Amino acid sequence: MGRRWGLLVGVLGAVWLLGSGQGGRQPAETAAQRCFCQVSGYLDDCTCDVETVDRFNNYRLFPRLQNLLESDYFRYYKVNLKRPCPFWNDISQCGRRDCAVKPCQSDEVPDGIKSVSYKYSEEANSLIEECEQAERLGAVDESLSEETQKAVLQWTKHDDSSDNFCEADDIQSPDAEYVDLLLNPERYTGYKGPDAWKIWNVIYEENCFKPQTIKRPLNPLASGQVWQFKRGIWKEFIIINILFCFSGKSEENTFYSWLEGLCVEKRAFYRLISGLHASINVHLSARYLLQDTWLEKKWGHNVTEFQQRFDGILTKGEGPRRLKNLYFLYLIELRALSKVVPFFERPDFQLFTGNKIQDAENKMLLLEILHEIKSFPLHFDENSFFAGDKKEANKLKEDFRLHFRNISRIMDCVGCLKCRLWGKLQTQGLGTALKILFSEKLIANMPESGPSYEFHLTRQEIVSLFNAFGRISTSVKELENFRKLLQNIH
Repeated sequence: MGRRWGLLVGVLGAVWLLGSGQGGRQPAETAAQRCFCQVSGYLDDCTCDVETVDRFNNYRLFPRLQNLLESDYFRYYKVNLKRPCPFWNDISQCGRRDCAVKPCQSDEVPDGIKSVSYKYSEEANSLIEECEQAERLGAVDESLSEETQKAVLQWTKHDDSSDNFCEADDIQSPDAEYVDLLLNPERYTGYKGPDAWKIWNVIYEENCFKPQTIKRPLNPLASGQVWQFKRGIWKEFIIINILFCFSGKSEENTFYSWLEGLCVEKRAFYRLISGLHASINVHLSARYLLQDTWLEKKWGHNVTEFQQRFDGILTKGEGPRRLKNLYFLYLIELRALSKVVPFFERPDFQLFTGNKIQDAENKMLLLEILHEIKSFPLHFDENSFFAGDKKEANKLKEDFRLHFRNISRIMDCVGCLKCRLWGKLQTQGLGTALKILFSEKLIANMPESGPSYEFHLTRQEIVSLFNAFGRISTSVKELENFRKLLQNIH
């Protein structure tokens, strides 16, 4: 005990010497180093490294993916932002104008997108329209052809299947509206504080397989206190952390010991949610309202906001971990896209908007992107998921699916409509990626032409899948920008 406190006194003395200028001169650590020093090398539970992802995404994938997402097929997303929160009633709606979402007028959406919910050839689409009409009647009309009746039953079965990881919106609801994602971009809206914390707290505390006895690091609702860090308190903060380290087993150590002790599936679940959270925070920091006058609004990178969320000292080591989880999420969705290539290669599949020339060009671009993704040399290996005893594996998979499905429902509790829009889209996109990863046999058994009864994706799933991956791809690209901006900040 005496040696321990003697060491503590020595360390505190060293901190005092450094703070008073009486110690040896050490090169000042840059803000970039504090945020990114641990965000390098190999990623946990993966054979891939951060640098390979950066090169692949930023120079080979990102530019073409952005071009694809600007096309009509991917920019219009149908969503119901009026669904009530299924968990609590006291939702505080954000009244800020930047929280608002501007839906499309009917004549702004291409006719080909409005007329069908699925997407094959025009002939297949007409068949599916008959199926959808029959479903809405609540029965299989005997006057329909035998093929149509079969399709109705198969799609009804699919809709009720256990392969869906999200509770999707009813796009036939009168409250569902098309939104132009390019005109309603994800960016900082000012939605923050207890209402926003409550959403993430419920996600982490009740849906990430975590027992109540394990305390999550930096949980702002855990004790009713919020840590705020400002410039000029580095010495005091270092002392606090040294005292914290000597006070016994920390909450951080307890949490990560617990996390590393989980099975790979539950550990991956937490890292996916943390990665999604980190990606959203990168977007908000990169598209921050820097200036708001009657003449103009200026959006751009807010390095202070980024530091508050990811600086290794300000976040007690949490920030870099979150960024590494963002890369883990990237690899999971990248792997899903590589596995679903056969679905999009089928000649019957179209990015159908009604403009045949544009649709053909966009499908060609889509396949180029997918083949580029397939060529990635260090894909995540999902074969370790749900392995072992079949009964236990199936139960674990079902728990995994239900927990994520619950998170998709929590998105209807977000008080900021623009945040709700992008939250719903990105959770549906990740849910679609998980559906793909665990449908390998169904994808392999798809027919070469005609509707695929065992495995298919709705237009909603396709738009959310690629836009969600586009958001993560953008986050990885923005990290390169923040590295440069923080390089000369201390």
